[in-house]
Amino acid sequence: MVILTLNCGSSSAKYQVYDWDNKDVLAVGVVEKVTMSGSFITHKVKGKEQIEFKHDCPSHLEAVDLIIKTLTDKEKGCIPDMSVIKAVGHRTVHGGDRFTKSLIVDEAAIATFNEMKDMSPLHNPANIMGIQAAQKVLPNVPHCSIMDTAWHQTMPPESYLYAVPYEWFEKYSVRRYGFHGTSFLYTAKRAAALLGKNPFETNLIIAHLGNGSSVNAVKNGCSFDTSMGITPLEGLVMGTRSGDMDPALPFYIMRKTGMSAEEVESALNKKSGLSGITGGLTDRRDIQAAATEKGDKRALLSQDMEAYRVKKYIGAYQAALGRVDALVLTAGVGEFAAFIRKKILDGLQDIGIVYDPAKNEIARTRNAETLISKPESKIPIYIIPTDEELVMTEDAYALMAGTYKVHTEFTYTFQSKDYVNKGRAEGLKSELEKNPKLAEVIVKPK
Repeated sequence: MVILTLNCGSSSAKYQVYDWDNKDVLAVGVVEKVTMSGSFITHKVKGKEQIEFKHDCPSHLEAVDLIIKTLTDKEKGCIPDMSVIKAVGHRTVHGGDRFTKSLIVDEAAIATFNEMKDMSPLHNPANIMGIQAAQKVLPNVPHCSIMDTAWHQTMPPESYLYAVPYEWFEKYSVRRYGFHGTSFLYTAKRAAALLGKNPFETNLIIAHLGNGSSVNAVKNGCSFDTSMGITPLEGLVMGTRSGDMDPALPFYIMRKTGMSAEEVESALNKKSGLSGITGGLTDRRDIQAAATEKGDKRALLSQDMEAYRVKKYIGAYQAALGRVDALVLTAGVGEFAAFIRKKILDGLQDIGIVYDPAKNEIARTRNAETLISKPESKIPIYIIPTDEELVMTEDAYALMAGTYKVHTEFTYTFQSKDYVNKGRAEGLKSELEKNPKLAEVIVKPK
């Protein structure tokens, strides 16, 4: 049985083809710079070399079409045709208060997602296009929506409510929803395995750091608080999003410039964050090069702002949780950008978080879980490569089989201390040949 997952982000479309019977990944890839110039696909089939080629994708419809053609290509692909796929799992960013868990998509669900577009203007339209494009190609298989917001349904009212007129919550569902839920679910379960603890007796601070970023306080294995809000705009400094700011700022700018509410909303979502500070850069590698090689002060400032915001949330969530069993860093920046991790972790020793600079430099992999804290650190620091696609795959299979339940009543395969990602294990072998020092920071479940 083969399950396809599609994760359509604001400017990307990730995919994975999973052989459920053999618990193995047949192919993975991503179309990047969707809706931008220079879009391209990176595609890796098991047992073959990774390939990359350019292809114009002005929207997510073209991106999904490119993915399907690549997967079924006689030379590049991994399946003979799309008929072997029996279910499709789709990442859906915002379920609002209508959807609190994963579900099989029908026309009513699509209509509801459309109603909630304004809650996630960068993501929900892309998610919907991805679902509809895949439904055209695979009309006779279940298409399952895995909600980013579902993980955060356990937050208490003091965490999710805003101090605004209460009728806004009652009439318009104004509240904190939180996002990156599939990533937090995976990394929380894996952190518990690494610690050798019951997941529901584990307190964690998890930072998902990428183009979109957020921090999650996990109390007794469940989401307790998170940095993103009613939309993914709140919280950390992100690639193009401002994160936390004075709520009166948009009104001030509207009065000063004559900009409309829509224009200001677009600027805060698409022209702010790192891009706003640097003048257009969002890729941390480009920002690092500008800061170190060109001495660009605004590039350096953007790094300092990004790291400082994460540092503040770590301190706040440590106060909120009391006991913290581990700090987890994940997603593209968390997994690879050692220079950003350094800026975040410097100075946290007084609250029991002590990192090893040498280990931090070594730990750059998506194929293994690593530990970068010093032995004297009261709180271990794990780098856990996220696997949102696996969560989506397992939810899609369970929905199709009729066995799906929310995570507090469900056991995922990756919760086991014996869990092995075959594809990552294969990739790690070649990585260790090139970089033997990586073995020094790899950590195994207790």
